[in-house]
Amino acid sequence: MDALLLHRIHFAFTVTFHYLFPQLTMGLALLIVALKTIAIRHKDERYNQAARFWAKIFAVNFLLGVVTGIPMEFQFGTNWSQFARVTGGVIGQPLAMEGVFSFFLESAFLGLFLFGEKRLSAWGHWAAAFLVFVGSWISGFFIIVTNAWMQHPVAYRVLPNGGYGVSSFWGLLTNPWALLEYAHNMSGAVITGSFVMCSVGALYLLEDRFNEYGRIFLKVGVIAGVISCVAQIFPTGDFQGRYMAKHQPAAVAAMEGLFNSQTGAPIVLIGQPDEITQHIDNPIAVNDVLSFLIYGTVKAEVTGLDKIPRDQWPSPMPLLFYAYHIMAGLGTYFALIMATAAFLLWRGKLFGTHWALWALLLSFPFPYIANTAGWLTAEIGRQPWIVYGLIRVPEGYSKYVSAGNTLFTLLGFMGMYTVLSILFVVLVYRIIDHGPAAGEMPSISTNAAVTG
Repeated sequence: MDALLLHRIHFAFTVTFHYLFPQLTMGLALLIVALKTIAIRHKDERYNQAARFWAKIFAVNFLLGVVTGIPMEFQFGTNWSQFARVTGGVIGQPLAMEGVFSFFLESAFLGLFLFGEKRLSAWGHWAAAFLVFVGSWISGFFIIVTNAWMQHPVAYRVLPNGGYGVSSFWGLLTNPWALLEYAHNMSGAVITGSFVMCSVGALYLLEDRFNEYGRIFLKVGVIAGVISCVAQIFPTGDFQGRYMAKHQPAAVAAMEGLFNSQTGAPIVLIGQPDEITQHIDNPIAVNDVLSFLIYGTVKAEVTGLDKIPRDQWPSPMPLLFYAYHIMAGLGTYFALIMATAAFLLWRGKLFGTHWALWALLLSFPFPYIANTAGWLTAEIGRQPWIVYGLIRVPEGYSKYVSAGNTLFTLLGFMGMYTVLSILFVVLVYRIIDHGPAAGEMPSISTNAAVTG
C-alpha cells in the first residue's frame, strides 16, 4: 500500500470520526435555545430542566469534538504539507477565524451556560445558550468556507512562489458553493440533533419513566425534525445539486451512474455501477427524472462520464455512487418517518403508539450514517482534485512521510479513538440513565400544563 493511499485513509478516518461530534453539537445547540425560549415564554420549569439535561450531553459531545478536531489541524502539516504550503494563504484565514472567534465564543459561553445559571437572570441564561448556538454555527460556517474553496475555488490570486492567496476575503466568504453547502450541512446537523432527542424521548416513554420529559423531547424533536428534513431535500439539497451539476459535472455523473450523456436522463434508484463495462447492473430507474431535477425539464441533456476525460473521473467511483444513494435514501426515510410522527403528534397519538416510538428510537444512528455518506459524496466527488481544477491529490501530500510512519500513526489513532468512543458511550449512557430530573417533578403552572 503506497504512502498516498495511506495518507488519504488516515485523514478520512480522523475527519469522519471527528464529525460524529460537531453534527450533534450544532444540532443540539439550536434545540437547547428552543427549550430555553419555551421555558421563559411559558414559565415552565420542565423545559429549563430539559435544557440542563441536554446541556450535559452537549458538553460531553463538545469535549470529544475538540479532542478529535485538534489532530486534523496538525495533519495539514504532517500528512498534507505540500497542500498546506501552496494553499495556506487562502485556507489559513477562515481556519484561524474559526479558532479565534467562534470556538472561543462557543466554549466561553458554554461554561457560563453550564455553571452560571444561579448567578444569571432567566434572560441572561438564555443569552448564554444563544451565544453557544451562534458560536457553534459560526464555527461550522468557517469550516465550510474552507472546504467550499477546495470544491469551487473563488476570490484567489496566484502568488510569486506558486502558491495561492486571497484576492477578496468577502468573495471567499460569499462563495456560492459555501452558502449552499453550509445550508445543507446545518439542516443535516439539526436532523441529527432532532433524531437523538426523539430517540431519548421514545426510550423514556417505552420504559415508562421520566414520561413528562419524554413527551417534551418528542414534541420538540419531531417539530424540528420535520422542518429540517424538508429543508434538507428542498431547497438546500436541490439547489446544491443543481450548482454541482453546473460546476462539477463529473461528480454528478458518477453519483448517478450516468456513463453516457442523455437527453431525458433517468434517475437510478438502485443498481451496481461497473466501471469496466460502463454499465449499471440490475438497475431500477425512473426515466427523465434526473434531467427534470437538474434543469427543470425532461428534454435537457445531462452530461455523462463519456464527455469527461478518464483521468478526471472521481475515484473510487462505485463508493461515490453508493455513498450518494445511501445519503439520498436515508434522507427520504427521514422525511417519511418525521412526517408520520408529526401527524401522530398532531392527532395526539404519538406518545402511545409503540411502533412509532420504536421506529424513532432505533433510527438515531441513521443521521450519522447519512451525514457521513454526504461528506463522502462531496469529497470523493471532488477527486482527482484536492482543490478543484487547480491542484491534484498526488501534488498535495507529504512525500517525505513514509507509508510505514503513516500506517503506524493511523493504527495509533484508531486505538486512541476506540478508547474515546468507549468513554463517550459510558458518559452519555450515565446521563441518559440518570434522567433529566433527580427526585420529584417540578411544579407545573396551569398555563404550562396546557402548553406541555
